[in-house]
Amino acid sequence: MTALTLSTAGAATLRADAVVVGVAKGAKGPVVAPGAEAVDKAFAGKLATVLQTLGASGAEGEVTKLPAPDGIKSPVVLAVGLGAAPEQDEAYDTEALRRAAGSAARALTGSKKAAFALPIEAVEDAEAIAEGALLGAYAFTAYQGKADENGGKKPLAEVALLGAKPRDKAFKAAAERAIALTEEINRARDLINTPPNDLTPESFAAITAAAGKEHGIKVQVLDEKALAKGGFGGILGVGQGSQNPPRLVKLAYTHSKGAKHLALVGKGITYDSGGISLKPAGHNETMKCDMSGAAAVFAAVVAAARLGIAVNVTGWLALAENMPSGSATRPGDVLRMYSGKTVEVLNTDAEGRLVLADALTKASEENPDAIVDVATLTGAMVLALGNRTFGIMSNDDAFRTSIHEIAEEVGEASWPMPLPADLRKGMDSPTADIANMGERMGGGLVAGLFLKEFVGEGITWAHLDIAGPAFHEGAPYGYTPKGGTGSAVRTLVRLAERTASGDLG
Repeated sequence: MTALTLSTAGAATLRADAVVVGVAKGAKGPVVAPGAEAVDKAFAGKLATVLQTLGASGAEGEVTKLPAPDGIKSPVVLAVGLGAAPEQDEAYDTEALRRAAGSAARALTGSKKAAFALPIEAVEDAEAIAEGALLGAYAFTAYQGKADENGGKKPLAEVALLGAKPRDKAFKAAAERAIALTEEINRARDLINTPPNDLTPESFAAITAAAGKEHGIKVQVLDEKALAKGGFGGILGVGQGSQNPPRLVKLAYTHSKGAKHLALVGKGITYDSGGISLKPAGHNETMKCDMSGAAAVFAAVVAAARLGIAVNVTGWLALAENMPSGSATRPGDVLRMYSGKTVEVLNTDAEGRLVLADALTKASEENPDAIVDVATLTGAMVLALGNRTFGIMSNDDAFRTSIHEIAEEVGEASWPMPLPADLRKGMDSPTADIANMGERMGGGLVAGLFLKEFVGEGITWAHLDIAGPAFHEGAPYGYTPKGGTGSAVRTLVRLAERTASGDLG
């Protein structure tokens, strides 16, 4: 686990393996960013010229290493690109700082300590840099030999943040928030990256119970017997083909001053083969990530508890493994859901909406002020928005806008999506109350309309389809690793904070 310290030392005087400075893209070449003045002075004011000679432009994510000159106690200077230089009197974008810190942390894998001398004009800048560095230093090595045995390198061990004020309460609080938040995001990443032979619904539930005990969160786990007794036909129907039975987990964090109640619901398909509607080769190799929504909800609830946010947050994790077998649900079967509605299953690979439906109904019984569900729900949303942006649907336009603004504020790309009423007819069934499939075009919106059917009357609700950004298959960039990303955790935590402050009504 990477450590974070706030330091009053200067960039040239702190002993570390490397000092990180920012460089922006100016009109006539790279421009050294604030925070690097002492380093630039050691280069006789010609750091930008040296970087340009080495081919650096200041483009976002660009990393250039060079030996430190006399006058700097760190042996290496790492210049990281911040993108376009801001206009005069304007500050650097916090997301640019977050990504730059992540790129630098990744580039310093194997180092014990790095001093980050990036631009800090406000507490928010320091927090963004801390978040980026701690997220960028993430590595999933649980199934690999020890770093010193297999020739690999360990993640950056310590981040020393320069320019922050360690004695200032606001800066100290920002650092503590960054540590708690990134540790929970990285917990979510670990869960997403864990192979499905080790992460089953039962073992996932056990992990939540242990975390609940540690952080004062009340955890209730419904096993297959309790689910059958309670009539949770959606969760049971998805999980009945697997030898690993399903679970419904409730995590309840309460605060003595919490006036509002926020319910979070996460899709937790620990492996999705598609069931009888089997996925073809090329589409099932990464399906351990189909529990990313549940991981995000779990991480957000724990983060809320660790941060002591003055709001009551309940997390619902709908956990199942979707497998084909003689006992699996078949296309054409009808399931009786926890709500009492019947669903004709036309495609067993549209299983996420079935487990979420039961969890949404259960969450609605407590009449929370708002419900937000998070799921890797549809490939259609990836086709619509790409691999880095999640879609937001809601039964309340103002709430949808608020979540979109919150996501943008914390640096998570999102886009508001509609719930067109005309698409509902496509889910009409001649056999049941509703089918789990509708029109192919607009499939992501159809899934949202299906979920809306199971939200309690009068309850504000939003659906986040994180199918694109939840699992990154390409090369790492910024603070985003290859594999599980922890998408939506930052948005959910900020939503809890905004709810506590009364900003959401």
